[in-house]
Amino acid sequence: MTKTANLTEVIGREAIHARVTELGRELSAFYGHEPVVAVCVLKGAFIFFSDLVRAMDIEPEIDFLRLASYGSETSSSGNVFLTKDLELEVEGKHVLIVEDIVDTGRSMEYLVKLMERRGARTVRICALIDKAERRQREVRVDFVGFPLPKGFVVGYGLDHAERYRGLPAVYELKP
Repeated sequence: MTKTANLTEVIGREAIHARVTELGRELSAFYGHEPVVAVCVLKGAFIFFSDLVRAMDIEPEIDFLRLASYGSETSSSGNVFLTKDLELEVEGKHVLIVEDIVDTGRSMEYLVKLMERRGARTVRICALIDKAERRQREVRVDFVGFPLPKGFVVGYGLDHAERYRGLPAVYELKP
């Protein structure tokens, strides 16, 4: 655990690397030769997504979308907006949503329903961090990097007001 100013390391870079490698193997075995569209939820998941895709032995189609619900706050507004849509069609395909963190479940509920309406064959969620204790919606994270019970975290793509994304580990940000 490293402590710097208002940041306390909670998941180190070695632990992240090991778990992402393991998730890549799990996803490769799970999907096998089935075609899958891996969807990165921008901006927070971009580093995790990049490392995860490289850790897979399969070659999924890749696409990106962006949601907004936080703004510059440390808690969700409760409203989810799609601000960048997919370019690929998902009808009849397996969809793997790759997210940085799932807490209340509102964003993932929105995305799962959207993919289902668009005719996805299956929809699964892979998240770097799962805060199941904060769940307000019935959402299951199928592939979990790390369960984390509390704290506002930044680093490894996660941000607060567009800061801290480039940190190599995950840190709790304290006011």
